[in-house]
Amino acid sequence: MATGTLIFLVIGGAGVGVLALALLGTELLHFGHADVDGPVSVEAVAGFAGAFGFGAAIVNELLGGRTPGMIAAAAAGGALAAVPTAWLAARLSRSARNMRTDPTPTRNDLVGALGLVVTPVPADGYGEVRVRLAGQPVKLNARADRPIPLGARVFVVEALSETSVHVETY
Repeated sequence: MATGTLIFLVIGGAGVGVLALALLGTELLHFGHADVDGPVSVEAVAGFAGAFGFGAAIVNELLGGRTPGMIAAAAAGGALAAVPTAWLAARLSRSARNMRTDPTPTRNDLVGALGLVVTPVPADGYGEVRVRLAGQPVKLNARADRPIPLGARVFVVEALSETSVHVETY
């Protein structure tokens, strides 16, 4: 293996390592305010370095690069691969950071939910009900003014805590 190829492989490996850390959110090499990207993101630079290194190593091996001219041609081939990769890395990382998500459900979201009694609810104690919260089934402790039998459909009137509710039959 030519020395130029080895150097290009080290550059590519370092670029991929920094790109992986940046995409995982480690804020590696981040300067300034956390919400400001600057003109060029770390992900774009790391993607460029990774693609440049590996692309140049491939071209260098194909050319049998032993002279400075061949190594320069390999570097040009690496740069040709690196520009679209850097653009793609910047776009993907920006999309991931700006992805819209639903807000986290709170206990107030339980009020009005329909459910099913899975453990009978006594008049003076707690039973259990299963309701759907944000599309997910959630099992909660339930209190009621009068006893409610197993399998009855219920309506959540009040959220007593994060894990218990007051219900009525539906």
